Amino acid sequence: MGTVTEYLQNVSTANRGTLERIVEIARELAPEVEEGTSYGMPALLLNGKGFLSVLETKKHLALYPFSGQILPEMSEELSGFSWSPGTLRFSADNPVPDSLVRRILETRLAAIRS
Repeated sequence: MGTVTEYLQNVSTANRGTLERIVEIARELAPEVEEGTSYGMPALLLNGKGFLSVLETKKHLALYPFSGQILPEMSEELSGFSWSPGTLRFSADNPVPDSLVRRILETRLAAIRS
């Protein structure tokens, strides 16, 4: 799939901005991230560990925090979204609020850095 930057260039115009915003927040929180792959997905890596991946599928957009513990801890805040322990699904019409993206990513950052 290539790097995150390459992947986002091939995302539909309708969805690209939504995914780019999430990646932008990730880069603000962890400017030292590197692009690579994790679990076969283009990902932002921190200290060699998967930090974030965002993908476009036929039915939804998805955020992968590479942890099955973060999203269950935020289950009340995730009402209105489809999610499983490792995946948050949303759409450009119903994007994840920046504040929630930040909380998810800050929690993942803390886990990686500890």
